Amino acid sequence: MEGESVTLNTDVNTIKKDDQIRWSFIHNNNKILIALINRQNNISTLHDDALDGRFRDRLKLDQTGSLIITNTRTTDSGLYTITGTSTEKPLDTFNLTVYARLSIPVISRDSPSSQQNCSLLCSVLNVSRVTLSWYKGNSLFSSISESDFSISLSLPLEVEYQDNNSYSCVVNNPIRNQTTHLDISQLCHTYSVSVPLIVLVSAAAGFLLIVAAVRIFCICRKTDQEVQSGEEITYADPTFFKRKAHKSSVQEQEDVVYAGVARH
Repeated sequence: MEGESVTLNTDVNTIKKDDQIRWSFIHNNNKILIALINRQNNISTLHDDALDGRFRDRLKLDQTGSLIITNTRTTDSGLYTITGTSTEKPLDTFNLTVYARLSIPVISRDSPSSQQNCSLLCSVLNVSRVTLSWYKGNSLFSSISESDFSISLSLPLEVEYQDNNSYSCVVNNPIRNQTTHLDISQLCHTYSVSVPLIVLVSAAAGFLLIVAAVRIFCICRKTDQEVQSGEEITYADPTFFKRKAHKSSVQEQEDVVYAGVARH
């Protein structure tokens, strides 16, 4: 895995004591010298500045002549050879593959989803040489592989809202794996219930508004009718009555009586 150390072991007993041991990295079909050991005087030299310093401060040689690469990177992947000066034929060849650290898969809701099925998407970022898979229980459901470096890798899944099966998304390489389990009730069930609920609440609110508007209209109309049919006062025509004259002069005057009739 990226960041770990690796040791490329060799048997120095197969090399003559007066030979020089050469460690080389094959880059674009060219041998790039990265370490040299002179067995005659037991002096070793590291060429870690090769390839624009790709291996700088990350190469070591132990007493047996084995090559140690520390803090490995994905760019360290490739062929390594060890040869002696007495022969051009490699004494050993190592094919090293350094895998990037795996990120945890992320499961998200994909759109659009139908009324019957929930669409999901499992994604991983910054991966290379991996396989991304959906598992239904312990059985492989679907998978996709990526051999080259990829910024993002995604795999879709469609399930029913009421599906009770267990699903998990797994990203793996030959060394490690990372798993995320699907919670259908969180990503799908809640969403499928909330939509009809919102529609129902909206319909109820609209109905209440209509009822309120009708009641306000009826109240206003009733009030208007009461104003128009309010209290009315009617006055009758005045009537004058004359009493007969009596002996006194005061009584001889005409008495005028006003009579008014009022009704509501």
